[in-house]
Amino acid sequence: MGVTIEPWLREILRCPVCRNELVDASGPAGPELQCAGDCEEPDRRRAYRIDDGIPVLLAEEARVFQV
Repeated sequence: MGVTIEPWLREILRCPVCRNELVDASGPAGPELQCAGDCEEPDRRRAYRIDDGIPVLLAEEARVFQV
């Protein structure tokens, strides 16, 4: 993926909407962090982009997707 987030930071990052763990993934625009659990509705999750190694954990800028 090419993006490295410090291990101590990875341990504390959570989805700002549902507080589930975030996992590394690759989305349509590149590396991102995806919520590991459902957000607000069944089978609906959020993905947060990573800009220059910094996760953008803003719910209004998240990509919502179905699993």
